[in-house]
Amino acid sequence: MNRTVQHYAKACYVYHDKHPHPATVRSYTVEDFEQLIAIQAAAFPPPYPEELWWNQEQLHEHITRFPQGALCVEIDGKLAGSMTALVIAFDEAHPQHTWEQITDHGYIRNHDPQGDTLYVADLCVHPDYRQWGLGKLLMQSMYEVTAALGLKRLLGAGRMPGYHRVADRYSPVQYVERITSGELYDPVISFLMRCGRTPLTVIADYLEDEESLNHAVLMEWKNPLPPAQF
Repeated sequence: MNRTVQHYAKACYVYHDKHPHPATVRSYTVEDFEQLIAIQAAAFPPPYPEELWWNQEQLHEHITRFPQGALCVEIDGKLAGSMTALVIAFDEAHPQHTWEQITDHGYIRNHDPQGDTLYVADLCVHPDYRQWGLGKLLMQSMYEVTAALGLKRLLGAGRMPGYHRVADRYSPVQYVERITSGELYDPVISFLMRCGRTPLTVIADYLEDEESLNHAVLMEWKNPLPPAQF
């Protein structure tokens, strides 16, 4: 399987208010850095920690080490969101980890071209473009990267921002069980399920996150046609 560094580019349309808009999903570049950081600030306002927004050094590592996993989306030529991933060798017997551990504090210097799993470090869409389907478009693009590289799966840990409202009634595992049964709705976990992801396990102390009480849900998309070597 050829895993040489390449750039990603795809043109398509998205619909908003029944009107088609030209969209481009592509690898982001140095020229996009300021806009990407501004989108992070708009998408993740307080109480989300400001120090967890991308910085220029992190973004430079992304485009240098793995441009196929450093994607942004343009609508009518305007940057509207981004998604970042790296390749890891995932140990299924030991799934617990923190965001800092798995992403090298967001610098992805641990990106492993010989790994078997595409791991999502971040997904954000500018609030002005919510309900445009851009998160799902970016996720589908990462599925394409997963398949093109012949990886086993896409993984990522989703925030569970609705949990703080019911934490007095449910454990984190019970909360996820009630989301999958349809009894509860969570804006992140339910969205990821609609994108084809499946919850695997709850991770404690994944990320400083008041709404999720620092919990996250590790969620998987399996490559339906994995290569024979796996």
